[in-house]
Amino acid sequence: MTEAPRLLSWLGQGALYAAFAGVIAVFSGWPPYRHLDAGDALVKLSFSHHGQRLAACHTRTAEELAKLPPNMRAAQSCPRERAPVSVAIDIDGRTAWQHVAPPAGLRRDGASAVYHRVVLPAGEHHIAVRVKDSPGDRPFDYQREGRLTLVPAQVLVIDFDGERKEITWR
Repeated sequence: MTEAPRLLSWLGQGALYAAFAGVIAVFSGWPPYRHLDAGDALVKLSFSHHGQRLAACHTRTAEELAKLPPNMRAAQSCPRERAPVSVAIDIDGRTAWQHVAPPAGLRRDGASAVYHRVVLPAGEHHIAVRVKDSPGDRPFDYQREGRLTLVPAQVLVIDFDGERKEITWR
């Protein structure tokens, strides 16, 4: 290869790299991104929780155990399917969001995942959160409410602590 084509090849590559770097430089600062508008706050509900089992465990009788193969003779039989998790958020006395999260997995035995964002003006708000993880038409199992003062650009995270069985926010 002669010197002239090699030089043109290097110059062409340099020009392409410079153009690519220019595109990256332009899009690194434009268009401007604002997480929230001025004067707004964000309430973010995010958790993963296993609902209660749909049916209680059953203790097998001696006859039932005798019918099973030796490797499957567990004293108790516990169905795997879990109840969906229901969630409701009320802000200032009005329902902001309601959702029923089905359990994950092919056998519907996994955790239910919940994620939702509510943008609201900064200031004082009465927030009530209700969670239900039991089967049937029972009322909500867990509730938390309070009056909170949110400052502009604040993110309030609402979670469910499965170990302590309570709704938390921070």
